[in-house]
Amino acid sequence: MLLLLLLIVVCPMISSCHEFTVDKGKVLELDESNFDSAISSLDFVFVDFYAPWCGHCKRLSPELDKAAPILSGLKTPVVIAKIDADKYSHIASKYKIDGFPTLKLFMHGVPTDYNGPRKSDLLVRYLRKFVAPDVTVLKSDSGITEFVEAAGTFFPIFIGFGLDESAISNLAIKFKKNAWFSVAKDFSENMMTLYDFDKAPALLALHPNFNEQSIFYGPFEDKFLEEFIQQSLLPLTLPISGDNLKLLKDDKRKIVLTIVEDETHYESKGLIKLLRAAASANRDFVFAYVGYNQWKDFAEAFEVGRKTPLPKMVVWDGNEVFFAVIDSESIQGEDQGSQITLFLERYREGKVIEKSMGPSFVGYISSLLGMRTVYILVFLAAVMFLIATAGKEEPSDVGPRDPASTSVADNRETTRLSADKED
Repeated sequence: MLLLLLLIVVCPMISSCHEFTVDKGKVLELDESNFDSAISSLDFVFVDFYAPWCGHCKRLSPELDKAAPILSGLKTPVVIAKIDADKYSHIASKYKIDGFPTLKLFMHGVPTDYNGPRKSDLLVRYLRKFVAPDVTVLKSDSGITEFVEAAGTFFPIFIGFGLDESAISNLAIKFKKNAWFSVAKDFSENMMTLYDFDKAPALLALHPNFNEQSIFYGPFEDKFLEEFIQQSLLPLTLPISGDNLKLLKDDKRKIVLTIVEDETHYESKGLIKLLRAAASANRDFVFAYVGYNQWKDFAEAFEVGRKTPLPKMVVWDGNEVFFAVIDSESIQGEDQGSQITLFLERYREGKVIEKSMGPSFVGYISSLLGMRTVYILVFLAAVMFLIATAGKEEPSDVGPRDPASTSVADNRETTRLSADKED
């Protein structure tokens, strides 16, 4: 009895009792003494692994301050926390933190990487999805409208009209971090007209940010549903940008890439409509486009310069290889739709020339994989060079520095550079 009373009095005072006090609306500062207690006691914790000297971390901090009170006020609250991962290296090592800032969402103690937006309003919208039901059940037209509006434009939205929740629940869990999922039990013909489908059951895929939608009428077996969902996670035509390159990482399809002079030109917008139609009929490819004026370095990696006739089309494997289609690279003049069709036919027939990315590939790979990977590649190249030249006689005043005398300083600087991630 005395022991029980002692536990009642002492337990609230110690972290081992798995209670954790949070100041609502504030970013929680963690260290080695309370980190494990926080992520085990709180259902949803969004953790910023930062370094005090990191410029990107300093810019992120006020965004987290603005998002914290909104997320903590949700029906299912999300707590924003931060830890100096440069100082508490044991924690950083445990969670394989190799750059700053690194963001992770701990859901019931299980971490998942966060690669979404970092502006406070978008971050809130992004994180809300993780605490929402796997599949939201909608029971009226107004419920459908409210769900679409609340979901926002960052993620694709799937609505199963006349579908049972169980039909998509497993896939909704699998793709939870990529999209919103719902089923509509009751809906009117107005909804059918609005979303342009004529029978149910039907699965609607919406891309509000790109003003695109597509309909799937079955069969509603897992294999076919997953194929449709996987292909619909990206819009029919994807504009290439630093953020959108990250979306391509998880998609195994080859990319039909069209390079135009300027994405904003009237002629380019007309061509993009034709590409969208071709994408709808060729879902085994991802169709993407980039403007030379918008991203010169990226375009130049595909052998595009100021004098290159544009628009130009290639097929890209998403890594360092692309394919030029013989006699169909340039898409000019009238009837561009037929030229796109011919380009695809010739590619499928194998009438291609395989090429490697140009010098700008280093810039691309750094955007896609992070600067740490690039520094590792550079480091390995330097080691191979040193091995190849070891033992050769070199002038003492121009030879390479003694690696042993500079390794500590060089490694520290390399760590900082690789850690200072781009937003």
